[in-house]
Amino acid sequence: MNVSTILIILLIGAFATYFSGDKLASKVALLFSLAALGCSIVLLNNYNAGENISVINSWINQPKISFTLNGDGLGLAMVLLTVALTPIIIFSSFGNEYKNAKGFYGLILFMAFAMAGTFLAADGLLYYIFWELALIPIYFIALIWGNGDAEERRKAVVKFFIYTLAGSLFMLTAFIYLYTKAGSFLIEDLYKVNLSACEQFWIFLAFFLAYAIKIPIIPFHTWQANVYQKAPTVGTMLLSGIMLKMGLYSVLRWQLPLAPIAAKEYMHIFIALGIAGVIYGSIVALRQKDLKKLLAYSSLAHVGLIAAGSYTLTLDGFRGSVMQMIAHGFVVVGLFFAAEVIFRRYETREIGEMGGIRAQSPKFTSMFLILVLASVALPSTFNFVGEFTVLYSLSQINIWFAILGGTTIILGAYYMLRMFQHVMLGETNSKAFADVTLNEGISFAVIIAVLLFFGFYPKPITDLITPSLENILQVINKN
Repeated sequence: MNVSTILIILLIGAFATYFSGDKLASKVALLFSLAALGCSIVLLNNYNAGENISVINSWINQPKISFTLNGDGLGLAMVLLTVALTPIIIFSSFGNEYKNAKGFYGLILFMAFAMAGTFLAADGLLYYIFWELALIPIYFIALIWGNGDAEERRKAVVKFFIYTLAGSLFMLTAFIYLYTKAGSFLIEDLYKVNLSACEQFWIFLAFFLAYAIKIPIIPFHTWQANVYQKAPTVGTMLLSGIMLKMGLYSVLRWQLPLAPIAAKEYMHIFIALGIAGVIYGSIVALRQKDLKKLLAYSSLAHVGLIAAGSYTLTLDGFRGSVMQMIAHGFVVVGLFFAAEVIFRRYETREIGEMGGIRAQSPKFTSMFLILVLASVALPSTFNFVGEFTVLYSLSQINIWFAILGGTTIILGAYYMLRMFQHVMLGETNSKAFADVTLNEGISFAVIIAVLLFFGFYPKPITDLITPSLENILQVINKN
């Protein structure tokens, strides 16, 4: 068994879900997503036992393109994030009804297939294909099943599609140029290409444009809040929980090793951009009256810190960034699901129209509070491990980077706890708020269990990702 099995399960699952019909679609999608998770766990055990789970097959002779998947610790960690969140996202949607459910759930599995392929691909053109494939399902999910006025939703989604596609074309141009130097798209061959400082600058910039839009990093973030708000909650979960990690992961896997001279030369600029996102996202979040928009800008602040850690070019920065990617994936999915649970009862996302939930639903209040505390990196939660490690790495570069980056904790605690106070406490809304259902409770319980378990014991993940990150650093430091 190798990592291609995960992709096969997800791809077959997407088609099986579509042809199963609307009534069975959600259950079939959940079954295949759980099968992919089970397969990933088996492959993780095989990898830890020393088995080679990578795939290397020739595909096209001219140009030289291979179907190569790299099953190392970093790739496996990101695939596990994908296949762990996908069934949670599908299961959390069971409280909603969707027209053409077979298409909706089929697109979710196809998107998971494309995202997993992006994390595993070790051939530049194959990676680019998976990268673009992931954009197609989220475009239709947000456009067809999204919220609000249809025309406004269309404008937001088209803007997102054009932005990300345009950025990807710069990346494709960089890959083509690298191919002319290496004669191959294989990542190990691309790593060996000797480029001048000027060439590396343009390669670095081309990749940055693609990743900065996807993550997003300011000033390339303008699509994010509207798309997060207009997309259905399932789409928002996929975007924030997994898809933006494609950009953060790619910074480590592709951008920095391919242009190490430029990475070292302009390190401080890109760290500063990440930290600027932390401060900007936090300040704008303070002013939001829509719960989903507040969470969108909160996510912008957190991924800014992750990006800053990635550009430190230190092992602690890399490790903390990957830990925070995984932690952020779970906590942001939990928070957006909490917003969806409230919307199901109150049919509003306006914070000013909420209140008094604690008196009616103590169970939901407790679970929501844990997610809020995890978001602000309370010690003993998974987010604390990642944020502390990233801030430590920033202090190694410049203490002011760590101080400014640390504002995400201070400002985050302020706007998240203030939001919690307005939403959960105070006067009771005129509408009754039913306590969480069994399905909702299970979804919250799984997310919280992950955040608390790895908050106390992150060693399995650090052991998994560290060798891969050390190899990437070796490639960077050779130049």
